[in-house]
Amino acid sequence: MEESQRKLRIAVFGTRGIPASYGGFETFAEQLGARLVERGHSVTVFGRSGSVDPSLHGHFHRGVRLVVLPAPRSKHLETVLHTVRAAWWARGERFDLAVVCNSANFAALPLLKKAGSATVLAIDGIESARRKWGVAGRSFYRIASWLGPRLADTLVADCHVIEDFYRSRGASRVEMIPYGAEPPRPQGRQFLDRLGVSPGAYVLYVSRLEPENNADVVIQAFRAADVPGHLVIVGDAPYADAYKTRLSELAGTDGRVRFAGFLFGEGYDQLRAHARCYVQATEVGGTHPALLEAMAARLPVVANDIPEHREVLADAGWYYRKNSVADLAERLREVLLGDAGLREQKAVAAFERVRAEYDWERVARSYESLAARLAKRPAGS
Repeated sequence: MEESQRKLRIAVFGTRGIPASYGGFETFAEQLGARLVERGHSVTVFGRSGSVDPSLHGHFHRGVRLVVLPAPRSKHLETVLHTVRAAWWARGERFDLAVVCNSANFAALPLLKKAGSATVLAIDGIESARRKWGVAGRSFYRIASWLGPRLADTLVADCHVIEDFYRSRGASRVEMIPYGAEPPRPQGRQFLDRLGVSPGAYVLYVSRLEPENNADVVIQAFRAADVPGHLVIVGDAPYADAYKTRLSELAGTDGRVRFAGFLFGEGYDQLRAHARCYVQATEVGGTHPALLEAMAARLPVVANDIPEHREVLADAGWYYRKNSVADLAERLREVLLGDAGLREQKAVAAFERVRAEYDWERVARSYESLAARLAKRPAGS
């Protein structure tokens, strides 16, 4: 860090906390926070006691300070109430920048601004389109998508599709900063052995097990494709018991479908490193970290055909008609049984896209620059 630069105090709100063990926002908070610390800044991430060990409160992970506060166990209120509580807790801290994840947390923005913090609202999808929400939930998110951009100093979208969505609805202070990804670290195969799968002989799917992420479509398509090997489902969800029961019923007695649960770190890297191909089946969201991580692992990728996936993957993968079991089954047969040279060609192209466009260091520099501009002071110190 240059001598003329000054240290910024940055905080991340609205995630379950770090170490990352849930989803995209948590991965974002850990990867961004650690890199901003390496660049000389002070970073705090607020987490929930149901997701992060409360004994870690006040400790540091990868240089990032952890603040762990209680949160109610509620599908509809947990995120919002915890973020407001965290903003109230932080009112005396006077962070230079508060990054608030998820449009649902717009109510925390006035508290943070009153405390003297510049504010960013980070958006990773159009929440009102998620099937997991009922009428009341979707209505709330429509209100949030209007109010949030007007209460924050800047809205950050993680892809151009989401940026354009908000601009078309009158939001003027919008920037696009994507996520990043890294190749898997060199690993053994212990977790593959635990699941009973062989290297190069399984299809990988990674996402929260919620309806709009379409694990049901993937299971049905894999079984219909009648291809050799296994399907490994990585993910879980705290408030989706009925949907998870449906997934178990769809897998039935087919021992080729393996549920790995939430997985991060070494086990996840092992599965990325040795999969034969990866399926991205989500229908809502922006730049999905799991998609980038599959691309960074040089995996052939088959993606649900939505604009967000086209933006990220471009021509470096295969697409199936949106939510079509039959078309996904056909693509799986094409990828798994077809031209090995084409598989390698597209896998390398996907890896090169990540390296060129979705690098965590570039993401950190973009947020550092944004923080310095919003705080009206030089970055660093």
